[in-house]
Amino acid sequence: MARLSNADEVIESMRTVRQTRQFTEQPVSDADIRALLQVARWTGSSRNDQPWHFIAITDPAQMQAVSEARPPIGWVAGAPLGIAIVLNGNAETSEAYDEGRVTERILVAARALGLAGGVAWFGGPDEQAKAKQSLGVPAERTARAVVAIGYAQPQSPTPSRPSPVAGGRRPFDEVVSWNSLGTTGETID
Repeated sequence: MARLSNADEVIESMRTVRQTRQFTEQPVSDADIRALLQVARWTGSSRNDQPWHFIAITDPAQMQAVSEARPPIGWVAGAPLGIAIVLNGNAETSEAYDEGRVTERILVAARALGLAGGVAWFGGPDEQAKAKQSLGVPAERTARAVVAIGYAQPQSPTPSRPSPVAGGRRPFDEVVSWNSLGTTGETID
């Protein structure tokens, strides 16, 4: 496979994906919604089970209902688009892996389209049941999260919780080892 001509730009776009919780009222175009859902549909899954169904939520009342699953995710109501991830509920471990994988792909694709996004977890079993009921999801299926998508509010304030790391990320050499844990020696800028 040949290197993409814009590989550095793609990697920078991926590196700068951030959780966004404040959106403008501008709707997401149908073309962008379809592009995001195609990325989700084509995401790899363990054993190629494709254990998912995606619910594209564009109705503000439905976004409000989903946001009420648990108080900390009230911000979801302000997004013009939500993509709820519904899993078959047959294989908890592999489906959790697949859910994380597809969630990140949706967020990266949103960033590539000039959109922003954030993931909201419904919470424990009671909150999940409430969200599933509002989405029409049968009890035997798994629905733990919705990806909220839209255009970010300009200069949205960041939550005022202290960052455990100055600058936002631990230094490269603190999180990378070579060939075995704790082995340093390679140098990459």
